Amino acid sequence: MPLVTLTVHKPKTSLFKTTVLDAVHAALIDSGVPATDRFQRVIELEAEDFRFDSNYPDLTSARTDDFVLIEILWSVGRSVKVKKKLLQQLMTSLAGSGLNPENVMVCFKETSWENWAFGGGRIIHA
Repeated sequence: MPLVTLTVHKPKTSLFKTTVLDAVHAALIDSGVPATDRFQRVIELEAEDFRFDSNYPDLTSARTDDFVLIEILWSVGRSVKVKKKLLQQLMTSLAGSGLNPENVMVCFKETSWENWAFGGGRIIHA
């Protein structure tokens, strides 16, 4: 079960947020996540509360106010190959929607299966 967090400067349109979240979900599905396993949240912050370097580490174009930080919290076990494929698909999809891939940062966070209680306090994978 991935938990996706999208952090952006406010305000962002519903279309902007939906475009990014749908692209992330499609890439996750292609990496083996069930289509019904969709848990996403958006955090919109004022510029003073969301600060980032415009070029770190070696961008070909500077980040703008449309910078998107995507955090994917999921269970351990995905290979680097799977992550690279997901990133390639995600960047292609976002570029096709008019977003600059250089303006998108993705952070994978992995946790053990026993750290998920999907409802009712039940840990079903432990």
